[in-house]
Amino acid sequence: MTKIVGSVEKISFPDFGIKDISAKVDTGAYTGSIHCHSLKVVKTESGKQLRFVVIDGSNKEQFAEKFRRIPVTSSNGITEYRYAVQTRVTVAGETYPIRLTLAKRSAMRYPVLLGRRFLKKHKIIVDVSQRKK
Repeated sequence: MTKIVGSVEKISFPDFGIKDISAKVDTGAYTGSIHCHSLKVVKTESGKQLRFVVIDGSNKEQFAEKFRRIPVTSSNGITEYRYAVQTRVTVAGETYPIRLTLAKRSAMRYPVLLGRRFLKKHKIIVDVSQRKK
């Protein structure tokens, strides 16, 4: 079933313990992104682990054992490599798997961006007349 969301949505990340945060829904962006800081890769007995803190003020360290670096090209044409992790997001009452890149978004209005890859995969349509701040 197709879901309709606005250009700004209240979403949650159950794996990160984050509820009702505003996210920009951006059909121009291919990949979704979440604000993160204190990013580091550490060696563990089972291999490597990515540790990071998402969203300013949470200060709860998260970790991912499955992660990779992917190229991301911004709207100004500059490509940078970012770490990407798999998690879950709750949008419009439904919980979906999502791959997000970890980026410094402190200068952005919204700490989370949902891109068209996620929207297409889960058949979510954007109605720009709707906004849920």
